[in-house]
This record gives sequence, structure tokens and C-alpha cells, in this order.
Amino acid sequence: MRLNHGLLTLLTLSLVACTTSQVPPSPTPEPQTVSGSNIDTWRKQIIYLVLPDRFYNGNTTNDNAGQPNCFDPNSKTKFHGGDLAGLRQKLGYIKYLGATTIWSTPVYEQVGLYNTSCGYHGYWINYRDPFNTNVEPKLGSSSELHGLLGDLHNNNMKFMMDMVVNHAGYGAEITRQHPDWFHTSCLNDVVCPLYGLPDFREEDWWVRDYLVNVSKAWASQYPIDAIRMDTAKHVSMPFWQNHWIPGINQARPNTFITAEAYYEDNAGQLKPYLDAGFDSTINMPLRVALVNAIGKGGSLDGLAAKVQDYVGTLGLDRALLQINLLDSHDVPRFVNEPGSGVPESEIRSRYQLALGLLFTLPGIPQLYYGDELGMYGAGDPDNRYDMPSWAWDQTGRSTPQGGFLAGGGTPQSTVDHVRKLASVRTNNEALWKGSYSELWRPNGGQNVFAFLRSASNNQAVVVMNTSGSPATVTLNTQGKLAAGTTLNDQLGSGAPASVQVNGSGQIPVTVPARTMAIYTTSGGCTNCGTSIPTTFQVTASTWFGQNIKLVGSNPDLGNWNTTNAVTMTPSNCSGSVCTWKATVDLPKSTYLEYKYIKVPGDSGASVKWETGGNRTFTTPASGTVTRTDGSFRE
Repeated sequence: MRLNHGLLTLLTLSLVACTTSQVPPSPTPEPQTVSGSNIDTWRKQIIYLVLPDRFYNGNTTNDNAGQPNCFDPNSKTKFHGGDLAGLRQKLGYIKYLGATTIWSTPVYEQVGLYNTSCGYHGYWINYRDPFNTNVEPKLGSSSELHGLLGDLHNNNMKFMMDMVVNHAGYGAEITRQHPDWFHTSCLNDVVCPLYGLPDFREEDWWVRDYLVNVSKAWASQYPIDAIRMDTAKHVSMPFWQNHWIPGINQARPNTFITAEAYYEDNAGQLKPYLDAGFDSTINMPLRVALVNAIGKGGSLDGLAAKVQDYVGTLGLDRALLQINLLDSHDVPRFVNEPGSGVPESEIRSRYQLALGLLFTLPGIPQLYYGDELGMYGAGDPDNRYDMPSWAWDQTGRSTPQGGFLAGGGTPQSTVDHVRKLASVRTNNEALWKGSYSELWRPNGGQNVFAFLRSASNNQAVVVMNTSGSPATVTLNTQGKLAAGTTLNDQLGSGAPASVQVNGSGQIPVTVPARTMAIYTTSGGCTNCGTSIPTTFQVTASTWFGQNIKLVGSNPDLGNWNTTNAVTMTPSNCSGSVCTWKATVDLPKSTYLEYKYIKVPGDSGASVKWETGGNRTFTTPASGTVTRTDGSFRE
């Protein structure tokens, strides 16, 4: 959340004395990042950011649930009815776009009406002591959230949960219970009740432990795959490094964690958060450069320099995990950025180029709901319009629509472009794990930007011309592509269908006006976007009603949460002894740990874990696997 609500006034916090039960803090382990075995899994993700309230209303019975006077579809600052049920019902649409991870704004229970606004966006959390993990009633229930996560995992997709620990919502219960838990003056970015939002005193250990435990409870209860931490720059770095990140690693190991460190200048401002243990940050400096160079028709030199900055400052491994974006709920939509007076056909050309860079530059591309339709929208709250009813139907998307990018195309034209880019990225590992080498920037010459992405079995040359006339350039591959190498365009936007490296290691190419080409070698990648079918087999004795299940260290195996364990099927039974089997699609080349458990039919009985250490193995790069594990260890 970018705190930019001009109509909001400063909240005066009560200074009534209160007492708390204070227990000395316990030591915490050193911070860790997502395990090495999961890095490639995250590099190749395509994220779809959604405000559930503005997406789709899948259950009208909860529209008026929870806080009163907060449901009004005609108000830009109140709830409109979208919910988790709607997300579940439209999951197929998101997958159709090529997205692999859903990032939802917070689903925590929200405070009530404040002035004329409510927390439809999820960032005004009704914190209380003791805390709970209640889902906002207007969005659904705990059961609905579990159902959404199950649906995602069944579709080999992931869920990124948005969390907030910097502040509570206006008038949250905890501000009355513990008014001394909050800052009352503004000294700097960290100590400041910005725009009146109650700012937690995380420097006090009892407040710190409360906040860490709230996050741990959410991470433990729900089989999430990732966390996006809101307003990270407004909380002290020691809190993240020494307490919160280690706490999450305890609650749900190998969770991918990205920080909203809202800096727009350079990657040096983001690096301290990665050093503290975050896996990633939201790449706002790149977003600004894309807006200036592409959206507003500025200098490509500045964009090229910004890419070199974040790749060079962070290093390639970290750069590949940065979350790159054009739009979010915190900024105007990209199609608004060119400003008035720019023909819509020109806006469409610029937008298609920007989307092309989003999917080909180092980092994880993040779409914001409606991006795929060319949705217009200025700043908050106009960047948070509802998804239109016609969005779910290709016939509706194939008709020009008011408030959506036209310029010679339709919303479906933009959808098709996004789907093509997602497919090209997924099927060319150079684009999600490859090195980055700049091949061309204008520097006073042709208004062309070109770069090489290179992985072991796959190379991609991306070349873009933003000018209004064709541009001919000769790209020096710096010896990284052999003479005679032929590369084929994957985008089909009007550039030459193929190019070839000449004897001098150069690629001569003429790029049409306002066009991008993505030239790749034929290698692509092996099993890109696929999983390894893995059969687990164990022999076990059970009593009537008891079942064997499989649970382990990644989302497909339940993330060690027995509620989400994989059900196994018995066969070849002799008395009470059966062979139990289950086949699970697992990510390739991934280290995994797992165990078998006995789950009683009687809900009052306890789960029995097999004894001994975790079973371990690493999935291969291709093929199928059968794990024959002998007997259940009693």
C-alpha cells in the first residue's frame, strides 16, 4: 500500500493507560531466504495481482456481512461485493492468461466506516488482542480461503498473501486496548502515523512479538506459498532481519517473501531489504523508468541505465527475483500515463511495447487485474475500478468497450498479446533464468533498445524500436552467439521472421516502427512449465476408518500442514495391511522432504506421524518417478 490518501486526516490516538502481560522475548534464528531448490520455481512465475472486492462477486449473501454501512457498489471507497468465491469461480480465466501465481490484497478482517471510506482494499486491518486469523466477512470465510488455496494448488498455481504489520486500521480495537503500542508523533519514515493510520511501536518487544505471532499464525493456518509485505520501508530493518523473517521461516519454511519498499530512484535503495533476508522487492525504480521511456515517450537511454542499475547493483540472482510491474493499486494505470493529447493508437503501441519488456527483462512479471484488457484508471481510487461483466466472455472482450484501450484493437487484442508474451516467456528459460547483456541503446543514435538473455540451452535477443519509422541496427553479440546462429521471432509483430549472426558475431536487423521482436534459438527449454508425475508408495497397517496420507515440504505436498496432506489410495490388502499409493505432480529438479501420516476417521482422534527423520529426494529434470518406501515407520 502506498500511503497517499489526501482526504484522510490524522487519527488522534488515545493515551489512556493500560497494562499488558509482558513475557521476555525468546531468541530467534538467523534469517534465511527461500531455499535454493525453489529459486527456479519462483523465477518462472507470472503474478496476477487482484483486489478481490473489485474482481467478481461469487457470493452475494456476504455483501452486507461484517461492518455495517460499508457495502455500496456506487461508492469508489466502499465494498462492491467481490469475494474469494468469485476468485475461485474465475480461476480458469486467470490461468487462461498464463498467470501462475495470484497475489491478493489482504483478506484480514477490516475496521468499519472511517469518514466516508471502508477498507475494501484490505489495508485497514482491525487488529485486536488476542489476535485472530478471521477473514474479512465481506470476502468470505476461512473455509473459502482454504478452498481457494486448494483450487490453486490443484491447478499447479501459487498464492501470495499480502500482510501488513506497520499499522492498524483507523479505530482498530487494539488502539483502544493498548494505546501505548503506537507512535503519536512523526519523526521519520519508520516512526510516523502516516495519514493517521495507527503506527505500531515495533521497537517494543511485546509489540514486536505480537506482530510476529500474528503473521506466523496466518502462515501456519493457511498453506500459502508467498508473502508480499506491505509498507516495509516504514518498519525498522532489525525487526525484519532479526524477528519477522525468521518467524515466518519457522512457521512455513521456504515461503517466498517480497517487500514493498516504496523507493523509485535506484536499486541501491532496495538492496538493504534483500540483505536483511527478503527474497525480493517490488521493482518500483524499473516501473518509473518504463513509464518515462515508453509510456511518456522519453529516453530509452534512461531505461537502459535503470536495467543495468538493478542487475548490476543486486546481481543477476537477485535481479531475477525482483517483481516487475506496470500497474498496481498504488499507481495510475500505465495506459493513463501518456496523458491527454496522445492518440489512442499510439497509446496501444506504447502499451504493447511496455508489456513486452515486462515479460522479457530480468525479474518476475506482475500483471494487475485489468491490465490484460487495457483498463484505464488514474490514481487511487480510479485505479481500482471493478472488472466489467463482459470480461469473462470472449465475445464481450472482442467488442470495443468504453474505459478500455482501443486504438485499432479491442480488449481481446490485449488479452491475446499478454497470453502470447506469457507463453513465450514460459517456454524460453533464457527469459526467466538467463543472464542479461545490453546490445543496444540509442546514445544519440537509432531509438532502439536491445538485449540478450542467455541460459545454457536457450538464448533470446529482444529488440524494440519506439520511433515512428523503421530502424536498422547492427547488434554486437559480444561473442556470446556463434557465427551462423539463426534466431526466430516468437512474437509475430511485423519484424523479420528470423535473423542470423554473421561472421563478425553481429546481427543486422531492421525493426518496423513501434515494434518489438523476441528472437530465440530453437532450444527453448526442457519441460518448461511442466511437472514431474511422482508416485509415492508405502505399506501400512491401519484400523477401520484410518487412512494414510502424504505430507511434505512444498505446496503440492501440503507444506507440512496435515489439513492439506495428499490422500492416498489402498490396494493389495491382506487383512489390515495395504499398499497405499498417490501420484502427485511435483516441480522438476527440486529437493523435497516428506513423511507419511495416519489420519483417523474419528475427528476427535489425533494424527499419527511416522517416526524417524524426514524422507528426502530430488525430482529429476524430466520423466516420471516412483518412490517405493517400504513400510510405514511405527
